[in-house]
Amino acid sequence: MLRPFEPMGHPDLLVGLANGDDAAVWRRPNGRALIATVDFFTPVVDDARIWGQIAAANSASDVYAMGGSPLFALNVLAWPKDELPMSLLAEVMEGAADIARRGGWPVVGGHSIDGAEPLFGQVFLGEVEEENLMTNVGANVGDTLVLTKALGTGLIATAVKRLDPAQIAPGGPFAAAYEAAVASMTTLNKDASDAARVAGVRCATDVTGFGLAGHLHKLLKGSGVAATIDFEALPVLPGVHELIASHMAPGGTGRNLDFVGTAMQGATDAQRTLLGDPQTSGGLLVCVPAGSTLDLPGATIIGHVVPGDPGRITIH
Repeated sequence: MLRPFEPMGHPDLLVGLANGDDAAVWRRPNGRALIATVDFFTPVVDDARIWGQIAAANSASDVYAMGGSPLFALNVLAWPKDELPMSLLAEVMEGAADIARRGGWPVVGGHSIDGAEPLFGQVFLGEVEEENLMTNVGANVGDTLVLTKALGTGLIATAVKRLDPAQIAPGGPFAAAYEAAVASMTTLNKDASDAARVAGVRCATDVTGFGLAGHLHKLLKGSGVAATIDFEALPVLPGVHELIASHMAPGGTGRNLDFVGTAMQGATDAQRTLLGDPQTSGGLLVCVPAGSTLDLPGATIIGHVVPGDPGRITIH
């Protein structure tokens, strides 16, 4: 696995696997750079069109996390054609097209296989001006940590799989949680990326499968710094604390917490469950330089970068 900024013997590879282990940035001769990224996963909701929307928004996220703009997308698909109707696949593709129209990029093709279970995602090619490139290294002591979306999508997606459908249907006890999670996961990180660029941010990551704790730990360790987090300030989707109390955590939570290990200090078990919750199409975690602010509705200051053991996270 490459490390951020490892040149791999080629001077034009600016960043290797910098934001989430699935993206790279390639220098072009005009002062701009190309961003290449890919992501895909199994369904996280029962509605095929919404799954397509979520998968597309999630796949575009690394481009935005690096301060770039998507140019075009390619579909990546596995479909059990003898088990699921092609009409359902058409709904997935329409969902991805919804996001493409919203984001302003074309979907120019892709590749599909006959698979044992449905998988869908996209390859993105984007571009960024080198001077505006954001990576998940380079945090500085004194930076303010800002999170642009609420946490808890992993818990809610797990609830969708485990609960009776009536509980998330309109009028059900977790309907509001489900609707809020879908709204969050189908929201592009474009506005967050634009606001970060205006604020002079050069260090950021999207919060996805590693959870807030995992992504923050990687960012801090790569930057040689530590952080403090105000747990009460964390934005949380409705119903999430109740799901934590009901032990609805997905399996990825434990793996994320194992990855962070003792580098995270001061958190209760319930707090650790939220911090390790793997997010789908989560927000951006940005390091705002001292003296600057992130002008974005819904963005929340959650902590600060401080001196200390690289990668350490202290919860208050």
